[in-house]
Amino acid sequence: MLVADWRNVLVLQTSFLGDLVLTLPLLAELRRRFPIGKLSLMCTPLGKELLQDHPAVDELIVDDKRREHGGWRGLQSQAAALRQKNFTIALTPHKSARSAYLLYRAAIPQRIGFRQSKGWFLFHQRAERDPARHDVERNLSVLEPLGVKVQDCLKRFDLVPTSEVANRVGEKMRQLGVVDGKLTIGINPGSVWPTKRWWSEGFGQLIGLAKAKFDCQILLFGGPEDRPVAEQLLQRAGGAAVNLAGAFTLGELPAAIGRCQVFVTNDSGPMHIAVARQVPTVAIFCATTPDLGFYPYSSNAIVIQKSLHCRPCTSHGGRRCPLVHEHCIRQIAPWTVLAAVEKLLAGQPGATADRFLPEFLAA
Repeated sequence: MLVADWRNVLVLQTSFLGDLVLTLPLLAELRRRFPIGKLSLMCTPLGKELLQDHPAVDELIVDDKRREHGGWRGLQSQAAALRQKNFTIALTPHKSARSAYLLYRAAIPQRIGFRQSKGWFLFHQRAERDPARHDVERNLSVLEPLGVKVQDCLKRFDLVPTSEVANRVGEKMRQLGVVDGKLTIGINPGSVWPTKRWWSEGFGQLIGLAKAKFDCQILLFGGPEDRPVAEQLLQRAGGAAVNLAGAFTLGELPAAIGRCQVFVTNDSGPMHIAVARQVPTVAIFCATTPDLGFYPYSSNAIVIQKSLHCRPCTSHGGRRCPLVHEHCIRQIAPWTVLAAVEKLLAGQPGATADRFLPEFLAA
């Protein structure tokens, strides 16, 4: 077992936003188990915006690998900057060769990563990344060279907003017409990949069914890039929702999602944010599948998917359906999604004893 120097710790996770949220249990477990002097997290610019007030992290270091730190020169500059910080140990659940090389060039004396990383040979200690596990547990497994078993970890993560952020979000919502104290259903119709988005007709019908079934308000979430999708959906729903796409910063998004009683979402970063906020979640999986390890890590969630031989078409989804028909998107019925919403509102969590496993529902 590795004897680590915990004075100055770096965790590197520069993948997508959802992947970063799923790294939070690793940060919490590090804090819980070890006498850490300082804990720094290297992430993307969006990651910094999301976690800028997170209590587990002492310092956020931005790796802007698409711009400032891109290319060979940017990588060398970033490594030199890290070297100046004199980290004593680094851990990364990120599998890229770039991440491994960056830690190596930063001359960090203890480096832990996955044996399955493309830069595995640059780590001092290597953990096994089990593809059958959820990504929360895969991330926690980088602690195994330190003598920590995943089954002994708390596996807890949250994104509790500061009172200042919560108050600011509340005021913004009131200005946008959101009513305090009314049953609120959140909908996230967007995703980076089009084949991970349930069709707008389905979401539109869901809004109509939910409004007829419940005395509720429906909020549409998303970033500025999701406004066209949200506006199209709002039009299909006859204006029967409040469009919040682009209304909140990433730092405000957890507080905004946390005001919902149920959150209906595609497989996306906001899905994981909802789980981290302990909001009951209906997750619609189209092109991707839960067995890739990125389903909502909660028993207070229901995953809806269509069983098709062509799923998943890729690990992240794609720009268009390779077979053109989009059955994974169009064959999920809105009344099936409504039934899942109703079940969660009635306080019936997923049918499992495992508090980290949702209910899986075939559409």
